[in-house]
Amino acid sequence: MKVAVQFVAMGLVWGASFLFMKVALGGVSFGQVAWARLVFGALTLGIIALVMRVRLPREPIVWLHFAVVAVTYCVIPFLLFAWAEQYVSSSLASIYNAVTPITTAILVTAAFRVEKLNRDQVLGVLIGVVGVVVVVGPWAVDALGGSLWGQLACLGAVTCYGFSFGYIRKFISPRAVSATTSAFLNIGLAAVIMILLTPVVAWHPITFSWPVLLSLLALGALGTGVVYIWNMNVLRAWGPTATSGVTYVTPVVGVALGILVLGEHLTWNEPVGAVIVLAGILLTQQRVRLFTRRQAELAAQEAAAR
Repeated sequence: MKVAVQFVAMGLVWGASFLFMKVALGGVSFGQVAWARLVFGALTLGIIALVMRVRLPREPIVWLHFAVVAVTYCVIPFLLFAWAEQYVSSSLASIYNAVTPITTAILVTAAFRVEKLNRDQVLGVLIGVVGVVVVVGPWAVDALGGSLWGQLACLGAVTCYGFSFGYIRKFISPRAVSATTSAFLNIGLAAVIMILLTPVVAWHPITFSWPVLLSLLALGALGTGVVYIWNMNVLRAWGPTATSGVTYVTPVVGVALGILVLGEHLTWNEPVGAVIVLAGILLTQQRVRLFTRRQAELAAQEAAAR
């Protein structure tokens, strides 16, 4: 029961993160949103690491790998999503976040070669790409303006996520580094990088309001801090396949909050494209099988005939 509650809470917080970013942008710049998210998240995970007496790795190469992940998994995508939400709705940004399994499947296969896609997964990737095209709506490209660049920024962010998952799988997963240590190093190094970039990304004036402050705290302490611990607990209890189901929860929460709280509206192609992307994800993650199931049935029939 406790694990199920953490799973639901994880989907709610990550889905609400797009609402938090949109609200925070009402008082701070996109760079300050990413800056606060990482610094508050690092402080939260730092406290947790101290309480749990986490041991940090000593090998310099491990720190180098985590530095790469900090840039590609946190700094760049967090900046891109925050920048994008100046031009697109939080609902649409949450839909694009759901494309992450598609970009991950492409990059772990093409760039890092740590996995090999079967026919179902290749079909899933192709369907997912079609879904993205439907969401973008290229037939209305002349009217998109800044929205088009915002959508491209979202795609850039999820491409960074896909790269990061492949990099982690190849260079970090084989090492004996606990999930808590990984989360702290990842977010902590990203926060250090952001602090160093303060004169570049976080120098703008701030318009204070309680909704802005609370959104930044929730985005950082919860969405980039505590949720990582919940994710670790669910992963240990349910395994990676079941845990990845949060991918289906976050866009639903993000779209619902965008419409109910912010009064956002979706055009017909955005939810239709999201459903197509979801179909692609189901195939890519092997939750639905077409070719491989048929192959298994044929193999079973051949074995029975013998």
